[in-house]
Amino acid sequence: MKQQTFTDVEYSNRKRKTKREEFLEAMDNIIPWSYWTDVIRPYYPSGKRGRPPRDIEMMLRMYLMQNWFNLSDVGVEDAIYDSFAMRTFMHIDFLTGSRCHNFIAFQTSDGIQ
Repeated sequence: MKQQTFTDVEYSNRKRKTKREEFLEAMDNIIPWSYWTDVIRPYYPSGKRGRPPRDIEMMLRMYLMQNWFNLSDVGVEDAIYDSFAMRTFMHIDFLTGSRCHNFIAFQTSDGIQ
């Protein structure tokens, strides 16, 4: 059993869910993730050159959130850090570090990451 964080306890005691949280839960249940990742896999970088590729499903989830909420690359990363609903949709747990290591380091125009 996963140990609950203070954030988990705080959010579990809320009286209602936000519209964003309801939308992301619905999309998480509706979208056939394994099928979509299988369709993308042949076109996805293999990692033989350059940086190692990130998880296909994680990148797909980030891409969809960018489109749904009109976010930039840096904006979606900030939104994931700020929003419990988006973090839950991404299946990221900062306490255990699960999938957190897959986060993208976006490079800005001045070269700072």
